[in-house]
Amino acid sequence: MFSASYRTQWGVASSKATRGPAATLAARYGVAAIYPWREISGSLMSYSLGEPLAPQLAAYVDRILKGAKPAELPVQEPTMFKLVINLRTAKALGLDVPASLLARADEVIE
Repeated sequence: MFSASYRTQWGVASSKATRGPAATLAARYGVAAIYPWREISGSLMSYSLGEPLAPQLAAYVDRILKGAKPAELPVQEPTMFKLVINLRTAKALGLDVPASLLARADEVIE
């Protein structure tokens, strides 16, 4: 989605190496941050896959190792997503999370 130079220049949290510093800067400057990883403490929200990818990836690797051509394998898209909202962080940032958004959340951290 973003080029490598964009990620480097603007600090988009795109890997494990940048998760910690990005979260630290967001907290230091009071920025409401949304991450695709639930594990980041202090994030306002996370929106991620609701299902693990490892089994699907393992099946693809198995098929390729057995001789299937990657270009001929079907593209699979995720069907489940998970929205987590951290109300502690929202309160610390002075934000009110709308009830309609809370109703859609899969998990609310209070």
